[in-house]
Amino acid sequence: MSSDTPGGHGPPGLDPPLDEGGAEELLRGICFKTGPPRTVGVELEWLLHDRDHPHRPVPPHLLEAAASAVRALPLSAAVTFEPGGQLELSSRPAASLMACVEDTAADLAAVRAALDGLGLAPAGLGVDPWQSPRRLLRAPRYEAMERALDRWGPAGRAMMCTTASVQVCLDAGEAEPGPLGYARRWRLAHLLGAVLVAVFANSPFREGRPVPWRSARQSLWAALDPRRTLSPDGLEPPREAWAAHVLDTPVLCVRGDEPWAVPDGLTFREWLRTGAPRPAGRDDLDYHLTTLFPPVRPRGHLELRMIDAQPGEDGWIVPLAVTTALFDDPEAAETAYRTVKPLTETAGDGAAPRNPLWTSAARDGLADPELRRAADTCFRLALEALPRLGASPAVRDAVAAFHDRYVVRGRCPADDLRDLLTAGGARRPAHPKGTLS
Repeated sequence: MSSDTPGGHGPPGLDPPLDEGGAEELLRGICFKTGPPRTVGVELEWLLHDRDHPHRPVPPHLLEAAASAVRALPLSAAVTFEPGGQLELSSRPAASLMACVEDTAADLAAVRAALDGLGLAPAGLGVDPWQSPRRLLRAPRYEAMERALDRWGPAGRAMMCTTASVQVCLDAGEAEPGPLGYARRWRLAHLLGAVLVAVFANSPFREGRPVPWRSARQSLWAALDPRRTLSPDGLEPPREAWAAHVLDTPVLCVRGDEPWAVPDGLTFREWLRTGAPRPAGRDDLDYHLTTLFPPVRPRGHLELRMIDAQPGEDGWIVPLAVTTALFDDPEAAETAYRTVKPLTETAGDGAAPRNPLWTSAARDGLADPELRRAADTCFRLALEALPRLGASPAVRDAVAAFHDRYVVRGRCPADDLRDLLTAGGARRPAHPKGTLS
């Protein structure tokens, strides 16, 4: 299986050296692109399972064939593969929610047909319920990542090789204050993010056994390197807070001759100041940004990374629709912010995803009464906003059905999966069909 490694501006170490002030200026300029929210995107990660026997490991040669088959398709989305063979489709920025839904659904239909011909199916699960971590990609990036994350225990390998998510990408927001301002949207993402973890938790099993989490995937992220996967300690002001966080996070690796160096504790700021083991350039800063995995990552736009992959062929549409409505409709955004703002008291002083609010969301899902109340209000707001965003009746019906099936009852997809696997044993297939065309 070939590697899908983020690119850069040129060969490592050949960029002009960058100084600390230049790095801070670049980060403030490139990470929050302000303007009225206009576009939306989605990144869908899928585990690849044997269609008829999902608990069986898929042989590497079959994953190779799947990668070749999917890459040969004329898709709108970009295709990448994660270290454990997970498939990722990254949509283009779309001018509307429905354009994003329609383009992505068409891509998925083609992907499913190609995989079906190989006896495989994409599985919407936050963590593989059956398989142990097995890294298939041997690119220098993943060799270095494994070595770096191993310092913190086994969670790194599990995250790299057995997890999948729905990542919603939204414009950063307007420069001016208000419900669509980028500073407000940045704060909203970190409070609403915990609600999204709880609502869409879908990973209560690992390696054939139940775990004490609705979202084991989120628990894995929280167990990693305590800087790399955290939000900034303070969120204000966003550009300055994020720039400081980036520079004060240790570098995962220094690219060069293979194997890449994996320094222990060398922050990017220290690298800039010392120039060792070699001077750092713009390309190194860009690469460093790809090795930071907070629940909300500013990449010019906002990338919300906290949602577990969802069951069914089209379960991904609900988190995409709800999140877009709560961010991009001004009325919904303002009321959603007022709804989740009191959650700051529960969050405490720690940064997401390690603070009490996020821990409760990952462990308890909507069994937490405070998160359940917030989720119910947010879903009602989204249902009111979706017609204003041009959402189709089918999308609105899917959101309403999810609200009735899960949120109103204080449940999440993890509860269904736990019931299914516990009743049938951890070897029972979990590939329910979707209903949204």
